[in-house]
Amino acid sequence: MHCTRRTRMAASVALAVLFGVSAGHAFAATAYVTSETNGVGVIDLDQMTLTKTIGLGSDGPRGLSLTADGRRLLVANKTGDLSVIDTSTDKIVARVKIGKNPEFVRVRRGYAYVTYEPGDSGAPPQAQGAGKPEGKPEGKPEGKPEGQAGKGHDDDDDANSPPAEVAIVDLKMMKVIRSVKSGHETEGVEFSPDGRELLVTNEGDDTVSVYRTGSGAPVRTAKLDKGSRPRGIKSTPDGKHYVVTLENTSKFVVLDAATLKTVKTVDTKLGPYGVAFDPSGKHLLIAAARDKTLQVFDAKTYEHVTDAPVGQRCWHFTFTPDGSKVLMACGRSNAVYVLDAKNNYQTLSQIGDLPLAWGIVTSPPSQGSIESR
Repeated sequence: MHCTRRTRMAASVALAVLFGVSAGHAFAATAYVTSETNGVGVIDLDQMTLTKTIGLGSDGPRGLSLTADGRRLLVANKTGDLSVIDTSTDKIVARVKIGKNPEFVRVRRGYAYVTYEPGDSGAPPQAQGAGKPEGKPEGKPEGKPEGQAGKGHDDDDDANSPPAEVAIVDLKMMKVIRSVKSGHETEGVEFSPDGRELLVTNEGDDTVSVYRTGSGAPVRTAKLDKGSRPRGIKSTPDGKHYVVTLENTSKFVVLDAATLKTVKTVDTKLGPYGVAFDPSGKHLLIAAARDKTLQVFDAKTYEHVTDAPVGQRCWHFTFTPDGSKVLMACGRSNAVYVLDAKNNYQTLSQIGDLPLAWGIVTSPPSQGSIESR
């Protein structure tokens, strides 16, 4: 057992060096999972247990992302701000005002990109370079059918509201330096393989928008099938394509990275959202949330390989840093499901006490529906 522990510690150190994580964070492979009512759960990946919860009061945390060195965890709160947590002390060291309903967070090279809905009040006070959002037109908001996956709050999805925006946060100054107007109900966020472009899915108007990272300058927008509601997005391992999940039509599309034209459409089970490739690049995983299933496809041919039953409202998932397991945040099951990635993705255990689990990432970083290495 002693040798095994040393081996695991050595592996953690090697991963830390490889991915730029500081040595102080290297000895305990950890998963962070947002619980909309409890805060941020901290999971020991060696023991596969919930070791503690970082309380965030009534903030309602959802999206989360780690800085490259693993020292800061950034969490988007429904209360309208971004919590910056020191991972060595679990203390909030800063809060950055974002705007209404911040949701998805990604970090790259000293900046955080946070999706939010500005509403009628305009961009956040710190934002620079963002024009006023359009006034909200008259009309009754569109409701969601019972059981339809959404943003974790069924009453704020309104296709007639002003467009969503992406706030760009300078992590040195800890302030929003600009906001970029996007489509309606912006969901997934991905970077191009060279890091020069930021891609976001807009489920409210069925588009994928592309911007220059840093400046936020618009590059292009791709229109997908009407009513398809694109949600998750992930670059393929070779960087030649993007895979986008379509929640309402229960499909995923493969887009050419250069043109964003659809080159392939594949059927899935109901309500696909989270998407990621396994660390080897051989398999594509899709979280079919409404069918309570993790689906596995061949990463080159996109042929269906297998299905694994999971819990309710499993939107986001991640591999462990060693690639041996998959952890799925299952919001309506109030738990994280632990699956064996080496044995047909069978469920090994559940980690409970995580009500309305939303997103999950690991340190050292690993492949997942939110982060990717």
